[in-house]
Amino acid sequence: MRILITGATGLVGKELVSQCHEKGYDVNFLTTSKDKIVSKQNLKGFYWNPTNREIDIRCFDGISAIINLAGASISKRWTASYKKQILNSRINSLETLYGAIEKLPNHSITSIVTASAIGIYPDSLSNYYEEDEQAVDDSFLGRVVLAWEEEADKFKELGILVSKVRIGLVLSNKGGALPQMAKPIKYYIGAAFGSGEQWQSWIHLSDLARIFLFVLDNELEGVYNGVSPNPVTNNRLVKKVADVLNRPLFLPNIPEVLMKVILGEMSYLLFASQRVSSKKIEGEGFIFEYQNVCSALEEIYQNEKSNSKISNDLSKEYIS
Repeated sequence: MRILITGATGLVGKELVSQCHEKGYDVNFLTTSKDKIVSKQNLKGFYWNPTNREIDIRCFDGISAIINLAGASISKRWTASYKKQILNSRINSLETLYGAIEKLPNHSITSIVTASAIGIYPDSLSNYYEEDEQAVDDSFLGRVVLAWEEEADKFKELGILVSKVRIGLVLSNKGGALPQMAKPIKYYIGAAFGSGEQWQSWIHLSDLARIFLFVLDNELEGVYNGVSPNPVTNNRLVKKVADVLNRPLFLPNIPEVLMKVILGEMSYLLFASQRVSSKKIEGEGFIFEYQNVCSALEEIYQNEKSNSKISNDLSKEYIS
């Protein structure tokens, strides 16, 4: 099988490519950087520029499925111009793919699995959200995700099966939110945000990549939450990160008003609460490797220590 992946050079994309190769799948990927284009038997890169609707149509050769991860990071200050970039990067990517496939004389693409986000669910301390929830969060992020999913659904017009994975907080020491959260804790200035009671629906990076491939392999259609079975509050998450790092937490929680001054509208990400269910994907037979946040964090930081030791040992050997 050969899969086309957008966003393959990002945090989730790199893990996904690795897991594809472990399963014996070949990967084509699209990149906006010509410097990242490679051409190997199991990994081929192709240039595209969704802003200008440019795409190398050779990327579709031999492809049976698409995994779409393209989109500008939401972890940058939400200025008016950057908010447009967040939305447009997601819509333009899907429009570019759709427009190119529509013009192909024939193709073998049967499905597209696209990233989405749990930010579509309304902010709530008490609700427990499943995929059939109709309400949409009245926020910038909620509106972005709604437009993103509606654009993805258009691929049904091409006879392509459409699946959407609503991603939660991705835990990894290779990037994303966790290293930023852990940094102040490592320097003894870590603390939870606001009341700390807001829910964090998280997932280990490895499990998330496995969900994308599980949905693809089993030809699952519709929406699936990409979160672990056991969401935690911000208080508990911060405490567990501190426990794993063997650091104390003695500072008071960081007030919401302070983070609004520092981060502006983007601070919403720190205080929004979405407790999200993973029952639907589990009902299809998916088994999580990391079901609780303690085991996930322990694996992440144990690997970090092991990799650091290997790096130090190699350095000593080279120096000697």
